[in-house]
Amino acid sequence: MNAVDTNVLVYFADADEPVKQQQASQLLAELCLPETDPLLLWQVAAEFLNCLRRWEFAGRISRAETLRLFSQIEESFELVLPTRNVIHTALDLNARYSLSHWDSLLVAACIEAGVTTLYSEDMADGADYDGVRIVNPFRSPAP
Repeated sequence: MNAVDTNVLVYFADADEPVKQQQASQLLAELCLPETDPLLLWQVAAEFLNCLRRWEFAGRISRAETLRLFSQIEESFELVLPTRNVIHTALDLNARYSLSHWDSLLVAACIEAGVTTLYSEDMADGADYDGVRIVNPFRSPAP
């Protein structure tokens, strides 16, 4: 199963970053294919909506655009809610891998949901955290 970090969704919506917007859009289109089993983790959904609302309050986008973008993502991925156990797993991951608090929670939610690939710009590309492989979809190709 696959999941994306908030940064992928933010770039998908961010017209100020056209190259990364195109890359994020392409990745999301690929992940929406039936055989990829894409999931939307609750934390990511909440963080993405928070970003959209900040843009809305700053006058960057309208309420209609916030709703359109969020609905587009919400309709494309199965939403997964964490259980109480995610907190304990996150504390363990934080201690063993020195992940940030929020990254530990995200990886713990991935483990609980059976996600094997997490697309994220914010964590070490290629790292494996207890079976969750991190892939940076924005990395530059090798020279």
